[in-house]
Amino acid sequence: MQYILTISQVIISIGLIITILFQRRGAGGSGIFGSGGGTSYYTKRGFEKILFTTSIVLASLFIITAFLNLII
Repeated sequence: MQYILTISQVIISIGLIITILFQRRGAGGSGIFGSGGGTSYYTKRGFEKILFTTSIVLASLFIITAFLNLII
């Protein structure tokens, strides 16, 4: 059982890395400190929304498998 959890955790982590790297960069480093430079809020649509929700699901699955792997 632990072998299956470890393999699934590796697969989930690779998928999580890929979905995070495919997401839009945004305003860059200056957006972190609040100097967005006129950027406004926009809604995610299409493929960007799918990537966003997929990354949330994969992160949740990664945390769940990490706790299960810790317990077992």
